[in-house]
Amino acid sequence: MCFVVKKKKFNDQPFAYHAEIELEIATLTNLGSGLGRIQLVSTGSDDPNPDASARRSLGEGGWVVMVPFTLPGERVRARVFRNHRNFSEADLVEVLTPSPDRVTPRCALFGRCGGCQYQHLAYPAQLEWKRRQVAELLQHMAGIPDFPVAPVVGSPREFNYRSKITPHFNPPRGPAPIPIGFLRQGTRFDIVDVPQCPIATEGINERLTTVRERVRAQQETYTRAATLLLRQASGEVTTDYDAVITETVGDLKLHFLARDFFQNNPFILPAFTRYVREQAAASGARFLVDAYCGSGLFALSAASAFERVAGIEISESSVRFARENAAANGIANAAFTAGDASAIFAGLDPAFAPADTAVVIDPPRKGCDESFLTQLFAFRPRAVVYVSCDPATQMRDLKSFLAAGYTLAAAQPFDLFPQTRHLECVLTLRL
Repeated sequence: MCFVVKKKKFNDQPFAYHAEIELEIATLTNLGSGLGRIQLVSTGSDDPNPDASARRSLGEGGWVVMVPFTLPGERVRARVFRNHRNFSEADLVEVLTPSPDRVTPRCALFGRCGGCQYQHLAYPAQLEWKRRQVAELLQHMAGIPDFPVAPVVGSPREFNYRSKITPHFNPPRGPAPIPIGFLRQGTRFDIVDVPQCPIATEGINERLTTVRERVRAQQETYTRAATLLLRQASGEVTTDYDAVITETVGDLKLHFLARDFFQNNPFILPAFTRYVREQAAASGARFLVDAYCGSGLFALSAASAFERVAGIEISESSVRFARENAAANGIANAAFTAGDASAIFAGLDPAFAPADTAVVIDPPRKGCDESFLTQLFAFRPRAVVYVSCDPATQMRDLKSFLAAGYTLAAAQPFDLFPQTRHLECVLTLRL
């Protein structure tokens, strides 16, 4: 039996496929793309946008067009490749009027490799746009307008900061050397060959050359797609997922498995962890709970400011390392438990009275589970320091905190990921 897959017909409203348009970029989206608007002219029966719902979406500003690798204030020529119900997507063809913040990207692959979005934007401007992103999310998602979001704490390194990369490759289709790198911009499967990555540490880039040569020398043995790991800590680079890594953060030496989660910009971690500790301690709490503790980064960094610290983590290997890290660093007032973060308060020592307890949460990108938030709000700690790598899901959860009686005391972004659209944001919440 033969099945024919019909290709989805291109929606040619309001623009034909690959139509070239000129527009001015007004702002940046939280995905790092430039956003502009273009006026569509109606000529009655030849109306290029006859769909009523699409026409309603124009508003007074015009039809929205997203153009990656453009900057606010620029006038550009773009080529449309997709029309959605409320906006279009286009590729950049030419910058007609460049922004004063535009700089020459360091990487020759910028614009093709999907890893970076902002190498064409001067670093001070990157920080300001990330601050604005948090402020806009607070207003539009959490309903808190004009909140004084603090200036973004920049990374000490703008390049060569990333201590972990995971290049991918697909099985060979012939004798030619296979591409080894990262997903091509705007695709889900196409790999861009990346011989060197300027946001990765120098040590990783040195090792990457050898790793690529080894894989290509035996590429005919691979029958499926694969992902490599290169991770550096304390000057050493490993490609072994099960290797024990030692990372130094301030006075702490922390051990963890190379495959386990750990923040990938070690150069900003002392300032990052210090801020979390100070915000939690400023609440006046005597006890601290770290609800997604990993191998103990926040719990152990903050232990000196509290009488006792309790951490919980779903990864048993991470909890084992957290306990070993506490012992190795001479920290006796921190205890760690393996288990789902949604069960942390059920087994918490009664000494951790809610009125005397602050909670640090650093959930996955998807944010907090509803079951965890329900239990957290039932416990009602006096303060919560919410660390997130996805401000959008963080703002979604913030609405639940506000409804539960918490107020937002501070919003402090940290740029752990220069040259990319990503950032970490720390919200301080108090009853």
